[in-house]
Amino acid sequence: MGKNKLKKFSDMDALANVFQYPFATLQTAGFPLRGLWGESYFHNDHPIVVELGCGKGEYTVGLARRNPDKNYIGIDIKGARMWTGATAADREGLTNVAFVRTGIEMLDRFFAPGEVSEIWITFPDPQMKKVRKRLTATNFVELYRKVLAPEGIINLKTDSPFLFTYTSLMVKLNGLEVMASTDNLYASPLLDDTLSIRTYYEQQWLDRGLTIKYIAFRPGNGPLEEPADEIPQDTYRSFSRGVLETHTFDSDNTTEL
Repeated sequence: MGKNKLKKFSDMDALANVFQYPFATLQTAGFPLRGLWGESYFHNDHPIVVELGCGKGEYTVGLARRNPDKNYIGIDIKGARMWTGATAADREGLTNVAFVRTGIEMLDRFFAPGEVSEIWITFPDPQMKKVRKRLTATNFVELYRKVLAPEGIINLKTDSPFLFTYTSLMVKLNGLEVMASTDNLYASPLLDDTLSIRTYYEQQWLDRGLTIKYIAFRPGNGPLEEPADEIPQDTYRSFSRGVLETHTFDSDNTTEL
């Protein structure tokens, strides 16, 4: 393991806005802020918004900068990536941001029923061959139901035609309420200050001429069924992420330099 990564892990242990709880600890003692995020950490009753698979935390921090009347929590399993957003939030003194290092499947160990008002899923792996690993698959939607408030919303922002089509079909099949949807966000009237936040990787997709898709929906409360439709697979590949690891935040537009 490189010295830079070791330093990031050390920094993460010292950051007050980062929570890292081993599975064994969750099993025995539970997470102390579950159900108490507003009262005991943020010290307010503002809505709590969670970004899943937050990576470097660019979107989480960008949302927090724009919306001081909401609290934002980024979740990812990879601490070395999360370090970028956590240190940026700490440096800027953002008090409405936190990060949790854990797997997404552990979501309900960190949040009580109804504690989360909104979920963001930004540019996840579309998992074209593994339905149950797609972050908008029915098994994940059922998990999100456990923590979302009754009127809670799930937002998906993606470059992937496959994942956008799959999610749209899943939502339609199960009669879920669509709040917004577009297959070309930057040519859509839906585009606003929040949706215009561009992460470094999103800019890579745009530079390649790909359109950005967006859908927001409520998860409902009835039984869920997976769509059986054949969906054309994406015809492009991601850039190698290994060469895109050393970047810093630009606080003006929330891309990396």
